[in-house]
Amino acid sequence: MSRAPLSLEELRAAVAAGKLDTVVLALVDMQGRLQGKRFHAPFFLDQVVENGSEGCNYLLAVDVDMNTVDGYAMSSWERGYGDFAMVPDMDTLRRVPWQPGTAMLMADLAWLDGSGPVVASPRQILRRQLDRLAAHGLTAYAGTELEFVLYRDSYEDAWRRGYRELTPANQYNVDYSLLGTARVEPLLRRIRNEMAGAGLTPESAKGECNLGQHEIAFRYDEAVACADHHVIYKNGAKEIAAQEGMSITFMAKPNAREGNSCHIHFSLRDADGRSAMLGDGPAHLSVIGQRVLAGLLDTMREFSLFFAPNINSYKRYQPDSFAPTALRWGTDNRTCALRLVGHGEGMRVENRVPGADVNPYLAIAALVAGAVHGIERELELGEECAGNAYDDPQAERVPATLRDALSLWESSTIARAVFGDEVHAHYANMASIELKSFDAAVTDWELTRGFERL
Repeated sequence: MSRAPLSLEELRAAVAAGKLDTVVLALVDMQGRLQGKRFHAPFFLDQVVENGSEGCNYLLAVDVDMNTVDGYAMSSWERGYGDFAMVPDMDTLRRVPWQPGTAMLMADLAWLDGSGPVVASPRQILRRQLDRLAAHGLTAYAGTELEFVLYRDSYEDAWRRGYRELTPANQYNVDYSLLGTARVEPLLRRIRNEMAGAGLTPESAKGECNLGQHEIAFRYDEAVACADHHVIYKNGAKEIAAQEGMSITFMAKPNAREGNSCHIHFSLRDADGRSAMLGDGPAHLSVIGQRVLAGLLDTMREFSLFFAPNINSYKRYQPDSFAPTALRWGTDNRTCALRLVGHGEGMRVENRVPGADVNPYLAIAALVAGAVHGIERELELGEECAGNAYDDPQAERVPATLRDALSLWESSTIARAVFGDEVHAHYANMASIELKSFDAAVTDWELTRGFERL
């Protein structure tokens, strides 16, 4: 079997030989999930390769439960909930080893009237920021480290039980434990190998601190490819776990123990493919590298909506939890929001703010936008944090709630300027919808405290 990604010619040959019969065309929604269609492979080759397909434009205007909600300019009952075009990105064509006979590829979204791309689509948001970076002769690379909690219950069983009293795959902290991870190695091994068969490059798997918590790391790549790999892995890992009668959650904070992070490693290269961040300045940073870190810090609070997009995201930020609350930078310092790691050409900054519920396209777009902000304004980098950033009373803090993050986003002139009015309003509405829904809900916490005793 040839290694994915597939060429169009390889796809045609595999279909003719009866080895592939299904092609998945996938788009990414606001929540960072894969949506789309499964095509009979001959029809895909005859019609979709040349003409693309269509999808209802409500896919970028619903909440996580797929409820139609108000406030989106692009899609509404008044506008009739029409379609947008799903344009196949043939460079992303790949096999799907965990679904026999299946290939898949990503789609970019455009308006059917030919007026251009759907600017509020996550993939397009990232592309626009990369174009701004390219004007400075720079290219962004990224790698995402997704943590998850694995349960021995199926998704159906978890649903029926209200996600309560589930059985974690490990009963104790298995951070770096080879014995603990061996208990679930058959599943971890299957995920690693089948992601490799889909064209991703797995590096390692390790246990983490929460009960049943693990992480599988993949090699960094160009920014869009990194985000594509992130969503393919996240969706595929859930599918593989389901096939094994188990379940995985990427919630930022699924319980009172340690949350699921998504540390994003970020670096820039110049036109010659060399590190643009390596130099003779503090911590071996170039002038560009210093400005990039300064720009990231300067925009972190206002861009928090793209790093922590859900109400649950903010439950992860607890003192002494390795989830940063202080917006400082430091060399190999895990108490800082920005941790400088790597050596020589491998130097990079690790953004430790996002959780595993993040939309990678939006988060990486925010990193690129922050970097360009620092470069264009020639911002000066503040002093490095050498101690415990949690104890720094002068440090700015990650917003405490989604409501705080939304307020910062709505009042941000930088966010409006770099992402545009349409994107700014679209994602403000997304957060507003989540807050309204949560405010109307009665939680388990309220029932436990109030059912009998109030």
